[in-house]
Amino acid sequence: MAGKEISVKRYVVRLSAEERERLQALIHKGKGPARRMLKARVLLKAGISEAGPGFSDSKIIAALDTSASMVYRVRKQLVEEGFEAVLSRKQRKAPAVLRIFDGEKEAKLIALACCKPPQGCARWTLRLQQAVLHAQHEGGAESI
Repeated sequence: MAGKEISVKRYVVRLSAEERERLQALIHKGKGPARRMLKARVLLKAGISEAGPGFSDSKIIAALDTSASMVYRVRKQLVEEGFEAVLSRKQRKAPAVLRIFDGEKEAKLIALACCKPPQGCARWTLRLQQAVLHAQHEGGAESI
């Protein structure tokens, strides 16, 4: 795909003047994630404007030292999801690490850590907190 010119593009990039200015400002500023900067450059080079057609995919790949799939995905995302979706990261559906405690259990742990440790202990340790919480869970709150 990189070696040949593609005459008919499935996803045509058309940028408004405001979008073009925003992309140019983003690149000129030079701060931000590298992937966002690369996507902005791809959009600017691929965009069709009053001045004429945008670069071909092979010219964009050579100019920005990127892959054909990256150019294709940026074009596709712009057409299907919109301008903002291209420049922002997709949020995860589920958190990376599942929560161990719900709000009630977390509140109990904090209350336990803030009170005085049992007699014979200088401070709360994780094992001691675990043992007390386990005992509370097994036998109820009176088992401390």
